[in-house]
Amino acid sequence: MSDLVTLATCSLNQWALDFDGNRDRIAASIHQAKKLGCTVRLGPELEIPGYGCYDHFLEQDTELHSWQVLAELLSSDLTDGILCDVGMPVLHKSVLYNCRVAIANRKIVFVRPKMWLANDGNYREMRWFTPWLRPFVVEEHALPSYIRQVTGQESVPFGDALLAARDTILGVELCEELFMAASPHISAGLSGAEIILNASGSHHELRKLHRRVELIKEATLKSGGAYLYANQCGCDGDRLYYDGSAMIAVNGAIVAQGKQFSLDDVQVVSATVDLAEVRAQRTGKSRGLLAAWMQAGNGGLSPGGPSVVHVDMALCLELSAGVLQNSRPSPAISVHYHTPEEEIALGPACWLWDYVRRSRTQGFMLPLSGGIDSCATAVIVHSMCRIVLDACMHGNADTKERVLADLRRIADEHHEWFPADPQAIAQRIFVTCFMGTTNSSQETRARAKNLAVALGSYHYTFDIDSVTASILNLFSLVTKRTPHFRVHGGTPAENLALQNIQARTRMVLAYLFAQLAPWVQGRSGGLLVLGSANVDESLRGYLTKYDNSAADLNPIGGISKTDLKRFIAYARDAFHLLILDEFLEAPPTAELEPITADYVQSDEADMGMTYDELSMFGQLRKVGKCGPYSMFVKLLPMWTPRLSPIDIAAKVKHFFFEYARNRHKMTTLTPSYHAESYSPDDNRTYRFY
Repeated sequence: MSDLVTLATCSLNQWALDFDGNRDRIAASIHQAKKLGCTVRLGPELEIPGYGCYDHFLEQDTELHSWQVLAELLSSDLTDGILCDVGMPVLHKSVLYNCRVAIANRKIVFVRPKMWLANDGNYREMRWFTPWLRPFVVEEHALPSYIRQVTGQESVPFGDALLAARDTILGVELCEELFMAASPHISAGLSGAEIILNASGSHHELRKLHRRVELIKEATLKSGGAYLYANQCGCDGDRLYYDGSAMIAVNGAIVAQGKQFSLDDVQVVSATVDLAEVRAQRTGKSRGLLAAWMQAGNGGLSPGGPSVVHVDMALCLELSAGVLQNSRPSPAISVHYHTPEEEIALGPACWLWDYVRRSRTQGFMLPLSGGIDSCATAVIVHSMCRIVLDACMHGNADTKERVLADLRRIADEHHEWFPADPQAIAQRIFVTCFMGTTNSSQETRARAKNLAVALGSYHYTFDIDSVTASILNLFSLVTKRTPHFRVHGGTPAENLALQNIQARTRMVLAYLFAQLAPWVQGRSGGLLVLGSANVDESLRGYLTKYDNSAADLNPIGGISKTDLKRFIAYARDAFHLLILDEFLEAPPTAELEPITADYVQSDEADMGMTYDELSMFGQLRKVGKCGPYSMFVKLLPMWTPRLSPIDIAAKVKHFFFEYARNRHKMTTLTPSYHAESYSPDDNRTYRFY
């Protein structure tokens, strides 16, 4: 045998409870791995049922069907000659665990439960699973009867152990365990594991990939070794988008990386690793002393180190001149990072595509206001159209066929139709409308229309004054009172009510057009309504409850105003949309109050703070875990001398006052793409009360 081993990891677009589809994607990835000459294949976390099952994990059906899928994988020659690591829930001694199941040659080799569960931020794994609290301990797990019939096994090892093949040793850790201060790969590597397998379900966040890559590189930098990282990709009907980017690292260098944003259902990444290089990296005496010290029972290990489960197969390439001549270790590569602006263009766009194809709707409906937020939402839809067209033209054979079939179904087009450009797609699946009032300027009307023309959306322009007037006439008829705007002598209560009725009328009309626009065009079905409130406005509560913030989906609900401006500047050049300059130059305004010679409504004036200040408040509150006093202390050196200490204190107090009194709005927020760690969606990522 040689010291060369070819390894495969993958990203799969798995759907919650889509057991047949998930099985087929797992099988496809194993086929691809074997075709590449790999002897190890790693898949994403909980790939058999799908990571996003949530409370369905509490149903016995989910585990039952997962075992049935595993039985189908084991009953064919699929696992012959390859060690596969697949994920599923397993009930062991009446306790449910999030597990990895190692299978090879039509047998179950080992079941490894997750020891450290993700249970903050977006994750609630301890709602469904129990952590395995017995490091280095292995028990026997009795297999279901239908598995026994397939494999001939009565039980298999269950617990925390290393996998010892004939020619190398492998360790296993799951997702969150990589982020722990004392990750399992540390003890595994010091106990002889040369290959670490990490199956993840890690969501996209702006600028997050850098941290993930550094942790993966660090896992093998000091102690040597090969590290395989698999990840879920796509949207599973939730606020999260899993961004793939499967990777393989060797001795602190990345040697293979998958795409971070893709419409591929199956991505397999492979690399050939020279284990002799791993062993050479480990010859340092300091490392040897530490390994021997821990293996002797120090550092929390049992004497002799972790338990070992033997795998009766060789993983390295056969030692022959022909094989070795054509096989060489994969070289280090430069990791590809997208800029935050590119991430905004790609992540929410892929998220929208998964949503529209899985919801079986016919596209999207977006109210265009002429402002930068709805503009950014529209441009993200345009980016989606570009990604879809690129997949139809340049994707692999499976992706081309599947994406084009989905597009034709959504667009209600015949089987020979092929879009000429992104605008041709938008014309069929994207409806926009400008709902004006007497308070709307001609500039915003023109910007909205010109943007719609540039993007190719099916656009409507109309005024809603007659609708709001009818509602106000009814109110006056009942109460015998007529409210007035502030500029006409009205009270703050009158002024706010007159603004809100415009906003809420737009929401009602948006849903009317979403339901009937396809019918008007001679098509069937309905559209998903898109909202366009950014993360900063939501955090501050600067939105009308049940206005255009109330929609089916919000692609920008987790993105700051600052990042959105940068995204629009990027899209202007990358997508050749010169109209976007007008949106960047326009002052942010709701245009819900009359414009006079002395007064033009301004968002930042209404909020009592700038968008940049609001973004800083959000970061310090959630990420920095600051209360009012600690936030003031943090901001004092940052904002002085631009603002005096008294002014800074006043702004902090004002932010927390508005934040607290508008919490009722946060509980009804439209499901938003999670892109920022300070998402205001309190029932998902932050428990305020």
